[in-house]
Amino acid sequence: MITATRYHDFSAGHRVYGHESKCAHLHGHNYRVHFTVTADALDSIGRVMDFSAIKEHLCEWLEENWDHRMLMWQGDPLALDLKAIDPHGVVIVPFNPTAEAMAQHLVEVAAPQALHGTGVRLIHCAIDETRKCSAAYHLNTMPR
Repeated sequence: MITATRYHDFSAGHRVYGHESKCAHLHGHNYRVHFTVTADALDSIGRVMDFSAIKEHLCEWLEENWDHRMLMWQGDPLALDLKAIDPHGVVIVPFNPTAEAMAQHLVEVAAPQALHGTGVRLIHCAIDETRKCSAAYHLNTMPR
């Protein structure tokens, strides 16, 4: 399997509802997201996808949807109140916004929409929450 990887940096706030320590508070990170894509065949010049196309489809999705926003789980009791205060700055998500859940959402939900019609699929997403801490999600890449 041949893959191509590009990373993108963005900033966002979140709160991990139910966390036993500091992450239970509203706070933010300068995230780095590593996107790894593959395709069933290389293009006519031998690429999975041009790196600028990865930027166009996946990095821009981050910019448009999560960059400089507050990610709040729909089950968090503060979510709706914060959304009422800042309707455009708060994004209600269907998962507790841990790095693990964010990576899974990008692979399973965002990327299939963002890459639709390209013949390319996101199979791995790693999110660096800090320089020391990261989480990753791997799509099951068994033959279809």
